[in-house]
Amino acid sequence: MPDHPMLANDRTSEWLGIRVHRAEYGHAVISMTLREEMLNGFGIAHGGMVFSLADTCFAMACNDPEGDGSTITVAQGAQIDFVRSGRPDQVLTAEAKEVARTGRSGLYDVTVTADDDVVAHFRGRSRTVPQRQKV
Repeated sequence: MPDHPMLANDRTSEWLGIRVHRAEYGHAVISMTLREEMLNGFGIAHGGMVFSLADTCFAMACNDPEGDGSTITVAQGAQIDFVRSGRPDQVLTAEAKEVARTGRSGLYDVTVTADDDVVAHFRGRSRTVPQRQKV
């Protein structure tokens, strides 16, 4: 199964149970199963869980897994539109695709689906910055 170096120390993605299906520069596909603790008071997927899945997929698409580590690409902004509710035990799949990249800025679209139905559309704006040295 594909992997991505940014997941090595990503405790949130580990807790979410994210599985990587594709990890290429400009394109990523990941999934997670909706567990009981990921549901809101109505018994459907908490919007923050759906956003987290989409945001992780976005990050994987805009950070080159073959990069030299001198830079990182972070979210400059993001918007999500929820289309349908995720249900307990459903597998949510997120697919991110690069729309445009100019200089240090990029634009990415992420579609989150469950059982071939669209759950959410996410648009992320990225910015590439120097990697800070750990002290």
